[in-house]
Amino acid sequence: MSDQRLTHLDEAGQARMVDVSDKAVTTRVATAGASVWMKPETLALILSGDSKKGDVLATARIAGIMAAKRTHELIPLCHPLAITKAEVSFTPDSDASRIDVTATVKIDGKTGVEMEALTAVSIACLTLYDMCKAVDRGMRIGDIRVIEKTGGKSGTYREG
Repeated sequence: MSDQRLTHLDEAGQARMVDVSDKAVTTRVATAGASVWMKPETLALILSGDSKKGDVLATARIAGIMAAKRTHELIPLCHPLAITKAEVSFTPDSDASRIDVTATVKIDGKTGVEMEALTAVSIACLTLYDMCKAVDRGMRIGDIRVIEKTGGKSGTYREG
């Protein structure tokens, strides 16, 4: 069983950045997912590519990748990481009137990339909202989660 203590607290209970100096460098990959629900006509507009703001999915993809690279600036106590791969993909679901968003981030390093994948998927979803809010303020973002994580001391995690 893994250590159940919160690792960002020191012996005095104060917040700190975890010391990863003694950890081994391994390939670490994390995939996160989320969904954006919207009106059917909003989904159709996004998929048509006819938005007045340009290619909504391409912009959201770039925003997610950029966010992954800047996670340490957004989330306190995260380590700055030399990311070797970051990708964001979109799967439209017309029946549910939503877009499922997936982000995968990879490094060869001493600490995991779950926060980078979660940040990438969150910012990609927020960018979808921002680019479409003029036509659909009722869009809903949710189901943000880690789908899979491999590498490192804690091993593999898979959702479900």
